[in-house]
Amino acid sequence: QHQGADGHGSTNEREVRVGRLQRQKVRVSRNRILDSAAKVMEMYSSQKTVLEVEYFGEVGTGLGPTLEFYTLLSHDLQKVGLAMWRSNSTWNKSVMEIDGDGDKNGKIAGSATIDGDIVQAPLGLFPRPWPPNADASEGSQFFKVIEHFRLVGRVMAKALQDGRLLDLPLSMAFYKLVLGQELDLHDILSFDAEFGKILQELHLLVRRKQYLDSLGGDNSDAIPDLRFRGASIEDLCLDFTLPGYPDYILKLGDETVDINNLEEYISLVVDATVKTGIMHQMEAFRAGFNQVFDISSLQIFTPQELDYLLCGRRELWEAETLADHIKFDHGYTAKSPPIVNLLEIMGELTPEEQRAFCQFVTGAPRLPPGGLAVLNPRLTIVRKHSSSATAAAAANGTGPSESADEDLPSVMTCANYLKLPPYSTKEIMYKKLLYAINEGQGSFDLS
Repeated sequence: QHQGADGHGSTNEREVRVGRLQRQKVRVSRNRILDSAAKVMEMYSSQKTVLEVEYFGEVGTGLGPTLEFYTLLSHDLQKVGLAMWRSNSTWNKSVMEIDGDGDKNGKIAGSATIDGDIVQAPLGLFPRPWPPNADASEGSQFFKVIEHFRLVGRVMAKALQDGRLLDLPLSMAFYKLVLGQELDLHDILSFDAEFGKILQELHLLVRRKQYLDSLGGDNSDAIPDLRFRGASIEDLCLDFTLPGYPDYILKLGDETVDINNLEEYISLVVDATVKTGIMHQMEAFRAGFNQVFDISSLQIFTPQELDYLLCGRRELWEAETLADHIKFDHGYTAKSPPIVNLLEIMGELTPEEQRAFCQFVTGAPRLPPGGLAVLNPRLTIVRKHSSSATAAAAANGTGPSESADEDLPSVMTCANYLKLPPYSTKEIMYKKLLYAINEGQGSFDLS
């Protein structure tokens, strides 16, 4: 309300109303998540609508299936066969089909079928380099790599816009690129520790040579004696190809690496690894991202904060504090024996079990920034009554807990709602819970 000169409300009062974002429901095939995602993002990523995902042949709808869609898509985008990311697996060491004419079943020259494999990147995902002369014509493998990075850009932006989580363990170096920061030799350590360490040791030899050169005189005679882990540079038998990627030619000719051209070699390797070799992939990523909203909007975040926003984080669960962030209803209170057992179990879960529990209950293996305390809707645990168990108890005279031991927990992921039978012991509850988590993946049905 605007104040007039006399202190009273003016006649220019205006009521501001903010409309709700429109929701766009899409239906995808669970068996073709990557293809479905590409079509969905191409059609709807630029629209200011919140995507809600359903699966063909399943009754589930709402938040749970949507979060699971982003999780499954995150996993598909990590497949080795897509040739998007650097990997510790053996396929990077094999001879690769650069022009995309390889076997359509995901086979690479000199390797086995790898489509089902997930990239092994303990320090986070980082784009694998492709030669500047790689065939980027439509239908080639490099063309597909470019399109997949465009998809990653769209998906990341849409996830941020809609408040969804991805299960995509990107490296801090990749986030630096997203934020427009330049990378150098020292950043390689952050996504490939062994390779980065080797390059740094070689770089120290270059610096040592430069120092000896600057002294002049007899000191220059010590240059041929410079060693890398006890061996001369010539004995390393290095040529001007990118280590791990023999088809990536750094410099034409048959020249081998020695102490005199080592500096040039290191410079070319670093350029291929964090600049030229990934330039087209990052351009496609940014183009895809910008279709949703301007990537420059992320400049206010650090790489760590961006990862936190996009992927959430694992929090340390303690039985004593879990109850503060969970709602108990329909037969349970915080002091109910089954609830006490459940909270103890949750506090004892391994990191992988905690991920599986979160996926089972919410549809995503990670919690949003702020953890359980900010989960919306709030995690709710209710008592599950089984009609068959009730009938059996009446006939046999057994107690409700004993008859409940045959039942399994179930969930409503759209409401973060866990229906928990009143198991008689903590051990039985743990066993049934893990069984339900492991066997309950892959479909949204009525429970």
